[in-house]
This record gives sequence, structure tokens and C-alpha cells, in this order.
Amino acid sequence: MIPSDHFTRFYNEVFKFLETKGNEVLHAYWLEISRNQERHTMEAFRADGLRGMRDYWDHIRIEENCDLDLELHEDRLELNMNACPSLRKVMDNDANPMSRYCDHCAGWIGPIMDKLGYHLVYDVIDRQEPRCKMQIFKDRDQAREAEGQAKLLMDWPGKSDGNKAK
Repeated sequence: MIPSDHFTRFYNEVFKFLETKGNEVLHAYWLEISRNQERHTMEAFRADGLRGMRDYWDHIRIEENCDLDLELHEDRLELNMNACPSLRKVMDNDANPMSRYCDHCAGWIGPIMDKLGYHLVYDVIDRQEPRCKMQIFKDRDQAREAEGQAKLLMDWPGKSDGNKAK
């Protein structure tokens, strides 16, 4: 088993390699990660909605020792990653993070939200800082409004037009 410090560096190098093969290859990889994550998330997300999503990320917060704030509201889930352990480990290992390293999160989460009819707003804020803000809305118009406030909004492969902000 690869230790987490090495795993994130490995992941980073895989992303760099795939990016040299073209964005479509990198996006296909992220979509495959998304399909794999469906096996771990889809049932709870579908059955328990935003609460199931909060429970999932709360488990991740504990498991990965994230400095992460989760706020469940009636109409949305907000996740504020104050110190992303993944990007931080890549940066601490002097691994020269892939320029779009943070996109892999939206790359797997976005397609799942699209399939479930939720509306993801993923703000990386700054690619050089290990923090981000993710909001998941029930209502598309609320998501569009939130997108207008994002500093560095992430897209994802296959983003459905029904969820895309105009």
C-alpha cells in the first residue's frame, strides 16, 4: 500500500502525464474516478440527499484529517476546505503541483451531482493555496447566483447544460 504522502505525489504525476496526452484523456480519467466513486456515494446521496452528502464529507474530514467546515442548510450543503491535505502534501513534497491539480475534485464530484439533479458550485479560490469552497444546491438559480461570487470557478467533464451557469 502506498502511504498517503506518496499517493498524492503519485496522483499528481499521473495527472501531469495524462495532461500531456490531451485534456480529453485527462477528463476521461476523472470521469472514471467519478464512476468509481458512484459505488461509494450514489445510494446515500440519492436516499439521504444533502444530509447524506454531509455525512460522506464528514467521514472524509475525519479520515483524511482535513481542516474542513461543513454547513448543512435546507437548500444547500457548503463545504469550506480551509487546508486541503491533498494539495498541501503535493506542495510539501516539492512535487511541483500540476497546474490544474484541484480540478480533479470537481472532475469526479460534478458528474455525480449532475446525475442526481443537484447543482455544484466549486470555487478553487486560488490554485496556489490549499483551500476551496464547494456548494451543492437543490435549485439551479441559487447555484447560478453563487457562481457569480466565486473567485475561480471549476468546470468538469460532461457538465450538463441544465447545471451550467450562464
